[in-house]
Amino acid sequence: MADHAETEGLLLSELREADRDRYLAALLSPADRRGALAALYVFNAELARVRERVSEPLPGEVRLQYWRDLLEGAGHGSTEANPTASALLAAIDNFHLPREPLIRMTEARIFDLYDDPMGTTSEFEGYAGETASALIQLASLVLDPKAAATHADAAGHAGVAQAVAGSLLLLPRHRTAGQVFVPTEILAATGLDRESFLIASDRARVGNAIRAFASFGRSHLAKFRETGRIAKTLAPAYLPMSVCENILVKAEKLGEAILEEEIRPAQWKRQLLMMRSLLFRKI
Repeated sequence: MADHAETEGLLLSELREADRDRYLAALLSPADRRGALAALYVFNAELARVRERVSEPLPGEVRLQYWRDLLEGAGHGSTEANPTASALLAAIDNFHLPREPLIRMTEARIFDLYDDPMGTTSEFEGYAGETASALIQLASLVLDPKAAATHADAAGHAGVAQAVAGSLLLLPRHRTAGQVFVPTEILAATGLDRESFLIASDRARVGNAIRAFASFGRSHLAKFRETGRIAKTLAPAYLPMSVCENILVKAEKLGEAILEEEIRPAQWKRQLLMMRSLLFRKI
């Protein structure tokens, strides 16, 4: 059976490949919290990658059900063979994390398996709240539970901004897979629907929809900043969103060009932004 240090090393190695920004955020966290954060972040990456690993929705639902069963205490045998599962349960026990947000995270990811459109901006906020926002709040509970209780609104708005930025980064991949995360409400306001957005024959309208979606993300980023400065102890939980503004501003500027043009900042720039955010708590 792997010891704690070995398991943490395995998780960090996997996280480095799956989610470089959260990997760096984990490294910039207190050493005694790093393993729990890595477990949460790898768990999140596992859920986010389910669609990529299955050829149709049903096997994806089975994978998500495995995690729900585990979190509800009805796991399939020993967790020792799954370092992520074992580390996640240890993090829950050691840091008294609530299981319900983790269970809701698995349920929210069912949306990823299908091609149903995201209806309204409120629906997107709900999806982001149960995925990105919940992850920030859970990481905050690991870092400083007392401070986390006073930052729920900040985590909520930060998660939506981060989810919009992430959806914009993945937009070309989503379109290839037939997925549309831009809410139908925004598409309709720009004269589009799911099909016409996917075809993208009317480039001007597609650009307007992308700009409106980016603007929606920036509005939540502004609301996040209005909540005040993040507590120093919680700063590592918010580091992965430090690149959001850069992405949202680029998408608003470029519009339909992001279908072909890479808008993710270079790795060195993302690391610099995260270090700046940690030192000055300016996210």
